[in-house]
Amino acid sequence: MTADSAQSLARLAAERVDHRFKGLPPDADGLTVAELAGQRRNLFTGGFATPVLALSAERLEHNLKLMETYAARHGLAFAPHGKTSMAPQLFQRQIEHGAWGITLAVPHQVRVARAFGTRRVFLANELVDAAALRWIAAELDADPDFELICYVDSVRGVELMDCALQGAARPVDVVVELAAGEGARTGVRTEAECAAVADAVAGTRTLRLVGVAGYEGEVPKADTERVTAWLRRLVALAADFDKAGRFAGLDEIVVSAGGSAWFDAVAEVFAEIPELSLPVLKLLRSGAYVSHDDGHYRKLTPFNRVPEEGALEPAFRLWTQVVSRPSAEQAFVNAGKRDAAYDLDLPFAQVIRRDGAERPATGVSVTALSDQHAWLATTPEADLEVGDWVGLGLSHPCTSFDKWQLIPVAEADGTVVDYVRTFF
Repeated sequence: MTADSAQSLARLAAERVDHRFKGLPPDADGLTVAELAGQRRNLFTGGFATPVLALSAERLEHNLKLMETYAARHGLAFAPHGKTSMAPQLFQRQIEHGAWGITLAVPHQVRVARAFGTRRVFLANELVDAAALRWIAAELDADPDFELICYVDSVRGVELMDCALQGAARPVDVVVELAAGEGARTGVRTEAECAAVADAVAGTRTLRLVGVAGYEGEVPKADTERVTAWLRRLVALAADFDKAGRFAGLDEIVVSAGGSAWFDAVAEVFAEIPELSLPVLKLLRSGAYVSHDDGHYRKLTPFNRVPEEGALEPAFRLWTQVVSRPSAEQAFVNAGKRDAAYDLDLPFAQVIRRDGAERPATGVSVTALSDQHAWLATTPEADLEVGDWVGLGLSHPCTSFDKWQLIPVAEADGTVVDYVRTFF
């Protein structure tokens, strides 16, 4: 950790707890985050107010270690996507667990990362906002240790970037983004168009082509065969660019892909990259692993296909309380769309706590969300009363983190040992 990073994270610990932060004990108002963490309160008996989202300390550490080991085993550099958590404390832990840097998507996210000392950023988007480009140029000029790599996916984009960056002392490193297929999201559709974009970069003094990249998660009708075929196109594009001398003068060539659903295919194909004129930085960018989830990524994780490599563990749980039990078939808890991810799946009722005892939420399911309530359907075997705490599993980490500014990190017995600050 750099001195700047340590000082920035220390400022987070010095922040005062108050009404801005949902779920925290009302009697903690005025304490610093560090002071509250030092009290090691219990999530269930220490005054926390429902709803409250918590991260498992043990599962978080497990996931960090697992992906560090996976990347090292497969010879991959790792730049986890920070837009998942937007939590500088987690960025730092990811870097301490071997990450090359942090992937981000938009200028605001880069500003957050830089404010907390992140030295390497992969910006997985074409950036054409002139004000943001000028800010990035100033950051690069002021800090020789700062490295940033950005997508380019059009000649027009290159022209706009070049115009905004006039006068910058250091060029911005860019990679040509290869689209995942016709009708996919962003990226250059054909290899011929990729060459035209690369030519446009070569015609500037403000940009430097350092590699190729893309996102296999956007492959239409994605399956192993289609994803592998696209990844091989990406590798072939890097080899063609290298053969054409487009990477002359560099120290390494960047080849990057990898979301959270197909990183096993990325590892397999990147292992096949032929010897090029320079060393290759094989950069994986998966981000959802840090918390994993109980729905979307539980189903899609590549570890389901390669169980011998390990397994991620869902680290989130949203604790709610039953506030209404109007009939034997229905109940309501006090958390809704403002608190829980719902863009991919509804939350999952997992456990019930009453009088300090925890048991499975048998016969309880979430059927809908209002702004501040979850609708629960209950079968005859459900033992549920007003006042019970219900622990909900969540689907989609990216839209879980963004609803909570300060998240307790709790050990298995409920002892809260830390608080994670997010910046969305």
